Amino acid sequence: MKKRYLSYLDAIDKLEEFQSKYPELIKLETIGYTHEERPIKLAILAKDLSVAHIKPALLFTGTIHAREWIGIELGISLIEHILTNISSNPELDNTLTKNTLYIVPCLNPDGFEYSQKHFSFWRKNRRKNSDGSYGVDLNRNFSVNFKSSNNTSSNVYGGPYPFSEPETQAIRDFVEEHSNITIALDYHSQGNVFFPAHKFNHEAEIEGSDLNILCANMANEIYKVSGRKYGIHRGKPPTNLIHGSGREYYYHKGILSTVVEVGTRNIPDYLLNMTESIHENIPAVLYALSCAQNYSTHAPSRPSCLKIDELKFQNVTLKWDNDLKDNEVYELYRSTDPKKPCNESNKIAITTNNYFIDTNVKSYQRYFYALRKLNYELKIASPFAPILKIQTLLEKNELAHTFFPNKKEIGYVGQKTQKSNHEHFGNNSLFVGVNKIKGVCFGVINFDLMKLPSESILKSAKLYLYPMNRVAAKIENYGSWSFSIIDRNSIDDITNFQQIENAEVIANLGYQIESDKMTQGIWLCWNFNGNELKLLRKQIEEGHLLLRMQGPKKLPINNDSQVMQFDIGYGKFGGGIHYRPSLEIQYSLRPKSFEINSFITQSLNASQNISNEIKSGYDSEGLPIFSTLSFNCSSLDSVENLVITDAYLELKSNGASNNNSNVRYAIEMTKDNHLNYSTIKDVTLHSEILGYEINIKDMYKKEPQIFQFDSSSKHTLEQLISRKEPFINFIIRPNTPNFEKNITGNWSSASLHIKYISKRLNPIDEPKSLSANIENNVVKLSWERSQHPDFVGSYVVRNNFNPPSNPMDGVKIYAGQDSFTYDNFGNPNIPKYYAVFFYDNVPNYSKPNTIFFNSDQSYEHIQNEFEAQDIEEQRYMNGD
Repeated sequence: MKKRYLSYLDAIDKLEEFQSKYPELIKLETIGYTHEERPIKLAILAKDLSVAHIKPALLFTGTIHAREWIGIELGISLIEHILTNISSNPELDNTLTKNTLYIVPCLNPDGFEYSQKHFSFWRKNRRKNSDGSYGVDLNRNFSVNFKSSNNTSSNVYGGPYPFSEPETQAIRDFVEEHSNITIALDYHSQGNVFFPAHKFNHEAEIEGSDLNILCANMANEIYKVSGRKYGIHRGKPPTNLIHGSGREYYYHKGILSTVVEVGTRNIPDYLLNMTESIHENIPAVLYALSCAQNYSTHAPSRPSCLKIDELKFQNVTLKWDNDLKDNEVYELYRSTDPKKPCNESNKIAITTNNYFIDTNVKSYQRYFYALRKLNYELKIASPFAPILKIQTLLEKNELAHTFFPNKKEIGYVGQKTQKSNHEHFGNNSLFVGVNKIKGVCFGVINFDLMKLPSESILKSAKLYLYPMNRVAAKIENYGSWSFSIIDRNSIDDITNFQQIENAEVIANLGYQIESDKMTQGIWLCWNFNGNELKLLRKQIEEGHLLLRMQGPKKLPINNDSQVMQFDIGYGKFGGGIHYRPSLEIQYSLRPKSFEINSFITQSLNASQNISNEIKSGYDSEGLPIFSTLSFNCSSLDSVENLVITDAYLELKSNGASNNNSNVRYAIEMTKDNHLNYSTIKDVTLHSEILGYEINIKDMYKKEPQIFQFDSSSKHTLEQLISRKEPFINFIIRPNTPNFEKNITGNWSSASLHIKYISKRLNPIDEPKSLSANIENNVVKLSWERSQHPDFVGSYVVRNNFNPPSNPMDGVKIYAGQDSFTYDNFGNPNIPKYYAVFFYDNVPNYSKPNTIFFNSDQSYEHIQNEFEAQDIEEQRYMNGD
């Protein structure tokens, strides 16, 4: 297997061959020497090398860990691809004209050679330590968050001090001397995931949107080649996941930086896996290279203050600060899922305005908006404004409820961990799949559905789950993960492996996720289809929904793990309540029916009004004859929060005097209670037209004539009833394109049919007396609890950039009935906005009470040390 891989000398030979053949495009530099005196080679690629160091640049580093051979293989293949295709690919030519590529295919030559010749899974360099052991983990030897250690035999030993190693010194010195670097990609294996840099805070950073979008667009390039989906995950700060990494060092220098973990093994089958990994990643790197200019000093400035101006169920109005310069426009992108690419497929606006109305959105749907500027002459874009997340409002007849599992009813059961399975619930992540240590593992989630009204009519249901780690899913293209609804009555103990494994399956959710589509760090969403909603309806009647998540159950020979890890939000291993699994149900209530016959009817002609008659048409002079219908709806006055879901007017025909004319009839509902012939004849009368006109020829048909209310007329009807108007009035108005005489239509009766529900339409008043103070080095928020009878709870979010304009516009840190909460994951030294919303049972969310928190002193912010949940996770963190 190893024979097909390049040695370090092979790589240098290829680089020198490339330089000899394409001297106008590539230049080699030796940026340093290793402990064993091997040269550390860096290649510079650009059109017009004389100005390469002036142009915006991307830095590619590979194989900083000796056993992760993807870096050197991809680096050499990338260079070859560029050199052999640039003359025939105008897009590639343009990219290298505007940007420079710095590439170090192998930053750890000594360790790589040792891995190739002696021990495949060697990780560190080959420094001889003072105690006779060998090696420093070069990706723990950078200065940012460096951690000293005396455990020289550890695979993650970071060295005696930062930049103690010639390899890290070499790349440090190069970066210090080249301020034109705007993006850095550090290639590793394994996991099929991007790990963007962070600043060790559990809070958003201004560059966070840029990093996520860069990675998402790179992932999209990979998907176009192989169909494989890469995750995007920044870990769980403030826990100390990584000390002294190159990624954080570059980020600290103002460079957008991410680690790219490729494949599922360090040294995979070359023909089957490595070649595919190389081919799928080349377009991704080239895309990132084309973006280097967007983060340079030549780029437009970042847009600011993207926010909601108006939010409805069918449209959203967005606004932002306007600071365009000449030749600049705004580009707006929209997606329905987080961490999605921004490209032509989801670009919804190009505008010079500082607002946009997004129409035809769906009710109660989450949307993510990304905004940037573009200099359309230079073709250089700006960095992105922080992503704006919203959820549209519910339609008038809709309600929703989001369910979360009880802490003791979410966990995993392992085949070989049966004595401790009960301890997993509410504590450990969900481990699902199979490995040699735990055996087969199932995830178990129970949702208590008792709060859902028994008369609810389900419209949609979505199950959300956050994958937090896939490093233990080590087998490429093997297995899938899915959910089953299982019968709670067949189980006595949900922490018992055998009972969960042998539980009666009510149904399998149809959506399975194959291993190459399982993305770490990107929310998964299961949308229930029509049949699944029917099954959910039965579970609602039972009062709960018990789900079993399953993955692969067998391992191929010579493999030890195919396990995915999902966040439960709870406990010291969870990411906080923002990351809890949830079941979001959108529903309506079973409507009540109201039917009433007309209370007063009359026909009106030019000379008289005739009571108890429904007749309309044209008299002997050709003047119109109208008819009015009045309904007494006072019995609905006592209905609180009336919402009309359906309404129609029914007329029963009694024939016509002539069926050979073009007379048609329209039905109008009017707000005017003082109707007479002259006011009706005045067509400027404020009225709502119901349904469609009917032809006089239809008067001979036996079926009743139905006039349906549309959204506007239903709203008007609601207003009239809420105002306790004595009568709801309708007009039958004739019309014809010709001159007609002596033609009338007659009706025997009229009835009004209304279906309605009781639903609060307006939110309660916003919270009052919001305050923030520090308590035990943590921000404590307090507010005055609502006394409104419809108050259900308070919803608290944090936003580091703008005042939250809706409950989704930030990180959720609390929801419940208390009047205080703590921001346990936040850093009190970072300025930020907090907002508290009140909500009812619809839910309608109040206007927020917002506070800007900016401490006038510094507080200790403890970065918790990583604690492994199992042997496999500890091995990974130890670099074993």
